[in-house]
Amino acid sequence: MIMLRKLLATWLLLMPLVSLAASSVNINTADSDALVEGLSGIGPQKAMAIVRYRQQYGPFQHVDDLAQVDGIGEKTVDQNRANMTVSVPQKSK
Repeated sequence: MIMLRKLLATWLLLMPLVSLAASSVNINTADSDALVEGLSGIGPQKAMAIVRYRQQYGPFQHVDDLAQVDGIGEKTVDQNRANMTVSVPQKSK
């Protein structure tokens, strides 16, 4: 019974970390609302700048490329690095 309690307590402590890990934001496909909700330090104006940048220059190749967007610096990229992905969407034939 004690072992079961320890296991349950450990699970409850780790659960928030699991949910954070599962919530990666693909900066190549996320809309502005998803960028605001999923990334720290990204408000509506910066999110729209990200979307406009993608529309003009195409998908990001690396997470670090996000710093090329006006108003977004290396600090913001580093702060969100673990929460971002850059999977390039497949074009339909």
